[in-house]
Amino acid sequence: MSVSMSILIMRKLSAGQKRLTFAQVEEALLNGEILEEYPDTGRGESCLVVGFAKDIPIHAVCGWRGEKISLVTVYIPRPPKFVDPYRRGDKNNAKNPM
Repeated sequence: MSVSMSILIMRKLSAGQKRLTFAQVEEALLNGEILEEYPDTGRGESCLVVGFAKDIPIHAVCGWRGEKISLVTVYIPRPPKFVDPYRRGDKNNAKNPM
């Protein structure tokens, strides 16, 4: 698998409270499953993949760019936006957390 990552994605991997390595993202992609499909976002087809690196859930929005997988964004799903790695939270709670 050939993966294309932008400098922005690499910076996001090292930002935030929990840092992710490329190896963790790769592990999550290799054992992951498609959670949501986005037929056309204006840049082509993409999808949200959920996978795990050991016990860390990881979401990756990916698209195809020729023969390569392009990572659009990578993050650890957390409340209030996600109840668990597989289910989105209530949109009202996401805007107004308790």
